[in-house]
Amino acid sequence: MNYALCIADNVKEFVKKHLKDDVNRLALAKFPDGIDREFVIRQIHARQVLSKKLPSWAENDELVFPKKLSLEQCSSELTAKYKSSLVKGKTLIDLTGGMGVDTTFLSDNFYKTYYVEMQEELCEIAKHNFKLLNKNIEVVNDNAEHFLTICDDVDCIYLDPARRDEYGRKMVSLHDCAPDVVELHDILLKKAKRILIKVSPMLDIEMVKKELKDISEIHVVAVRNECKEILLEIQEFRSSGVQGFEDSETQRLCNSATSIDVIATDLREGWNFAFTEDEEHESQWTLADAVGKYLYEPGVACMKAGCFKLLSQRYALDKLHRNSHLYTSDTLVADFPGRVFEVLNVVPFDKKTKKAIWTTNVSESRSLGDSVTLKKANVAVRNFPLSAEELKKNLGLQDGSDFYIFGTTMKGEKKTVILTKKV
Repeated sequence: MNYALCIADNVKEFVKKHLKDDVNRLALAKFPDGIDREFVIRQIHARQVLSKKLPSWAENDELVFPKKLSLEQCSSELTAKYKSSLVKGKTLIDLTGGMGVDTTFLSDNFYKTYYVEMQEELCEIAKHNFKLLNKNIEVVNDNAEHFLTICDDVDCIYLDPARRDEYGRKMVSLHDCAPDVVELHDILLKKAKRILIKVSPMLDIEMVKKELKDISEIHVVAVRNECKEILLEIQEFRSSGVQGFEDSETQRLCNSATSIDVIATDLREGWNFAFTEDEEHESQWTLADAVGKYLYEPGVACMKAGCFKLLSQRYALDKLHRNSHLYTSDTLVADFPGRVFEVLNVVPFDKKTKKAIWTTNVSESRSLGDSVTLKKANVAVRNFPLSAEELKKNLGLQDGSDFYIFGTTMKGEKKTVILTKKV
C-alpha cells in the first residue's frame, strides 16, 4: 500500500474533522469518494487510543498506524523514553519491531539501528513513519531467529517477546513467549554485548530469574502506581567473565557481581528505589507493636520487585506484619517510594468496628480542622480475611472522599481497621 497517497490532504482533513467521533457509528456513515473507509477508521481509532499514551505520534497527521493489537502492545512514550536512557552504543537491533515505538526512541542513542519484523505490513508502515521522523533505521522483514544467524555483531539487542498466543491466553513463562529468549540466550550473547528484554508485568520475577541466565539488572516500571513493564538486562561479562574489559577495577567488580541489581520506579510519581538481591535477603525488618502517626503503602513497582525487608530497614519503618506489606512510623518519611497516609483512627476488627470508625473524632488531625461524618472512603485490604468490597459493605461505606481505610493484620495476628487521610 502506498501510505503517502493514503494520507493525502483530503484524508488528513477527514481524520481531523472526525477525530472525536464514535468510530463504530462513523463506520456506518456514508464516506466521500476517494476516502478508504477501513483505513480512515483505523487512523481515527489509533489517534484516540494513543492521545495520552503516545501524544507526539497521535498529533502527527503524517504518521500511519497499524491494526488494534499493535496499538495495545506498543510502549507508551514515557516508558519508551525510560528504556532509551538505559542503553547506548554504535549499533542496535530491535528483533521485535512491532509498531516501532521503542525502536524510534532507542535509535536516538545509536549511530545505526535495525528494525526487524516478520509482518510485512508493519514493515511498510515502519518505513513510512521512520522516514517522516527522520530516523536512521533500517527495516528488515524477517523473524528474530533467522536474522540472528545472518546479522553482524552489534552493541545491543532489544526484544519485546509477544505475551499472548494465537488463542489470546496470557503467558506465565518466558518459554511461552515468542521469540523464546531462553532458547536464544546463547546466540544473543554471541551477537551483542548487552541485551535488553521487555517482558509482561504479569510474569513472576522469581520464575524469570530461574529460566534466564546472566541477568544483571531488573527494572520494574510503573506509571501512576500501575505496573507497566519489566525490563531485563543481560550483559556480556555475566557469561564470559571479564572478556572485553581492560580496566582492573572493572574486572574486579564484574567478577564479584553475582547479585542482580533491581530498580523499581514510578515514572509519573517521580521516584525510584534501587537495591540488590543480596541487600534484600540480608536485611531485617522490625514489627510494629502499634500503628504510629503515619502509614506507608509501597508503590506497586516495589511490591512487584519483591522489596519488603529493605524498606523497613532503609527508612527506619516498622512493618505491621510479615505478610501485610504496610509500614508505620511516628515521624514523617516524605520520600517513601509509595503512598503516605496520616493515621486518624485504629480499631480492632469486630462487631464494634463500624461504630468506632463512623464516630472517629478527626477534629484534632493536622490535616482536618473540623469533625466530619464519615459516609464515604477508599477501602483497601492487605493480608485481611475480607475483600475490599466486603469490608466496605461491612462498614456501610460508599466509594470516594479524602479518607482511606485499610483492613489488615497486625503483629500477633490481630485483625485491624485503620482510618487514614493521604499526606
